[in-house]
Amino acid sequence: MSVEVLFYHLLHQPLEAALPKLLLKCLERDWKVVVQTGTPERCAALNEHLWTFDGDSFLPHGTKEDGYAEMQPVYLTDGQDNPNEATVRFLVDRAVPPPLQAYQRAVYMFDGNDPEALADARALWKAVKAEGFALTYWQQTDSGGWERKA
Repeated sequence: MSVEVLFYHLLHQPLEAALPKLLLKCLERDWKVVVQTGTPERCAALNEHLWTFDGDSFLPHGTKEDGYAEMQPVYLTDGQDNPNEATVRFLVDRAVPPPLQAYQRAVYMFDGNDPEALADARALWKAVKAEGFALTYWQQTDSGGWERKA
């Protein structure tokens, strides 16, 4: 089975607005997810945000500190671990990806308004393409939706 690697280019809404929507779509499909952040502080901030991002939604998730990592449908980490045996891995805030062969899908979200993040995304695109993975590129629309560009 080949791994699909998706690049999501944030332009008009921040990660905090876009990520929960994508995670909810994964849960609707009964996919287990791990979200890897670039720093422990960002992991803690996203953990807090996902509890309160929408008064009408509940997004079940946890971190190492919460325990029961193997039972979490969405697991947040700043490391390369995968204790919930997720098949989908999100990489945010320029997180360094682990080997992607263990996943069905890897989603790399990057801030298009940050020149360094944009440069890192381009370099990762080239590296992942050289490894032979199937790649798609999605650009955020003005309304916060996504348009496939490649």
